[in-house]
Amino acid sequence: MFLDYTDDQAMLSDTVRRFVSNAYGFAARETILASGEGWSRAIWSSMADLGLFGLAFSEEDGGFGGGGVERLIVMEEIGRGLMLEPFFSSIILAGGVFRHGASAVQKQAHLPALIAGERIYTLAHSEPGGVRHGFDAETSAVAGPDGWILDGRKVAVLHAASADHLVVSARTESGLSLFLVASGAAGVSIDARIGYDNVPVGSVRLDGVAVGHDALVGELGRAAEILDPLFDEANAALVAEAVGAMNEAFDLTVEYLKTRQQFGVKIGSFQALQHRAAEMLIELELARSMAVLAAMSLDLDPVQRRRNISAAKIQIAKSGRRIAQEAVQMHGAIGVTSEYKVGHILCRLLAIDALLGDKDYHLGRIVESGGVYAELTADA
Repeated sequence: MFLDYTDDQAMLSDTVRRFVSNAYGFAARETILASGEGWSRAIWSSMADLGLFGLAFSEEDGGFGGGGVERLIVMEEIGRGLMLEPFFSSIILAGGVFRHGASAVQKQAHLPALIAGERIYTLAHSEPGGVRHGFDAETSAVAGPDGWILDGRKVAVLHAASADHLVVSARTESGLSLFLVASGAAGVSIDARIGYDNVPVGSVRLDGVAVGHDALVGELGRAAEILDPLFDEANAALVAEAVGAMNEAFDLTVEYLKTRQQFGVKIGSFQALQHRAAEMLIELELARSMAVLAAMSLDLDPVQRRRNISAAKIQIAKSGRRIAQEAVQMHGAIGVTSEYKVGHILCRLLAIDALLGDKDYHLGRIVESGGVYAELTADA
């Protein structure tokens, strides 16, 4: 599938690509990795200055009214640079909760600081032993005269230690609900760590955390109506990020084939390696087409949206593994060292496959819905 950018979208693509290329080389990333938080607040501030955070929000909410294509453009470049900053966790996930469920008062109180990059937000939803993309939780929220009392534990919370606010899913008498919790509130404890893809994560414990009535985001017991479209948007963003990472792996491999010598000749002259590189390119273009499909499907009816997003996530899992493995193998031993980018790309692509439903989960979702285009199959 080919996507012809508008003039504004082409300008955005050029701007973000130049920014990532200039500010986020692999050596710079290594320095950022060694820093205290594992990501750069200076880079984050520069991204805010470029207006990238406002793309995800409507003009009424203080943003620029961007859609799936604009998010695809930004996430693809984030993937190309293997950026560690909390764009996905703060803007896509937590920001998506605000887009789909927050009241006008909540948006006015939180979105200006989020869009300006002054506060970090993240979604705390996954739990130990639970499905990390389902619509249930063991964390509880009990109503009281002054608000709510939250108790429970969340795991794999992206950028948890850096977040100023957590969006916490919790079970109430009316069903799953979402609550805004300040990370520094009494009873909140965060165990920070680094994921195998170098992205900061953390476990969050909530012990009798008191929040006001105004902490409830959306209607009581109807969190699934927020999380369902949000998870599809988030998966579309992950698909775009994966395409950027795959593109970088392909470019690095082709460059290596052009320069590495063996038996007195460049290994790129070997026909077998040329064929493998061509197969990498085919997988990359398949993945790119599915990323475009995912971005263009966000405004479809929910049933077809889910089918298309799942199909894209499946293709990303297959193509990402194939491209990353080929890149590592053709680089030889250097491909698995922490000092070289290709190995980091492999880890990130594996993490993207696991986030919000892996290949097997999305295959099951398509089968349950009767196929990607079930109506056409039925008519046949």
